[in-house]
Amino acid sequence: MVRVSALRGYLLEESLAWLLRFSGYRLLVHEDQDPVELVSQGDTLRVKGRGALHQVDALGEFAFTPAFSMPVRLFLEAKFYRDRVGLEIVRNAHGVVHDVNENFMTHAGRRPRQRYQYSYALFSANGFTPDAQKYALAHQLSLVDLSGASFAWLLGTIGTTVWTLDKAQKHLGPSDPFPMTWLRTEVRKALGTAPAHLLPAVSIAEGKFKQEATAAIASFVAALQQRSDAELLLGFPAAPFILPLAADDHHAFVAYADAQPDHAVRIRRRGSGGSAEWTLSPLSAQNAYELAFKLPEHVEDWISDIAEKERGRTLEVKEQFLSAITIYRMSGGGVRAYQLRYEASSLSRA
Repeated sequence: MVRVSALRGYLLEESLAWLLRFSGYRLLVHEDQDPVELVSQGDTLRVKGRGALHQVDALGEFAFTPAFSMPVRLFLEAKFYRDRVGLEIVRNAHGVVHDVNENFMTHAGRRPRQRYQYSYALFSANGFTPDAQKYALAHQLSLVDLSGASFAWLLGTIGTTVWTLDKAQKHLGPSDPFPMTWLRTEVRKALGTAPAHLLPAVSIAEGKFKQEATAAIASFVAALQQRSDAELLLGFPAAPFILPLAADDHHAFVAYADAQPDHAVRIRRRGSGGSAEWTLSPLSAQNAYELAFKLPEHVEDWISDIAEKERGRTLEVKEQFLSAITIYRMSGGGVRAYQLRYEASSLSRA
């Protein structure tokens, strides 16, 4: 029987791939998409490293290439534990991304070869331990805390689906493994997050398990599609972390940002410490859209460390780290870039 935490993590990864569908994030699922870097072994996708092959559940390639850089690929790993994610998981992520970024050293010869800059984003439903955060900051790994109110609907949907799947797996035989590849394939087909012709042809025996699992998948996909206006935008600030920006209505954001791709924003912080959540909206039209995000917990701990300095430190973070946030988004066949600016002149009004 598969662990409930593993089921929750798999569904969270698939949900994030769907939420990132407009952020220039193309899901890689088969070696045919890159025979040089990727290896399909049975139903498992692996990425070549300098010293080993590394299994990957969700690997994305971005349609844009940052200035003075190489094309970017992102390992997306999600953990849905009841406790915080610890140092061991983050240390493993560093080992993987370091090894695959050195894979080019194993290729001899003079023939030019495409290279990629691999990055790692680790998402957690319940945050990270202090040691994990310090290690990630030192090694430029992105830790994303999904415990804020903006993702409560998503975590609740996953929890309900996993409860049903956990009950359904009791109908499997004692020696039958949980068909995780079938589950992932069915979810990706339904959500359209990967080319159907590249997904493995997986079938499972008819019976009570398949009936209940198929119904659970259908309900899960329907719940996501009912929130079709929801989107996760990746914001790149002048800081050593990324900002996953939750948009309740991406149509409203796009309508405003397309008209004013470079605009000033108002930034607010609600709550304190690890429970704090931030929102931003256009300075000149506050009701046009709203994006929500959380900052790394070690930043929040510093802000809230001394009560009488909390307001001043909040303003300092806005000015130093959030003064310019760049967002890339797919639009038709191209990529649009938006810049959200928080200017010093607006500090007294924000």
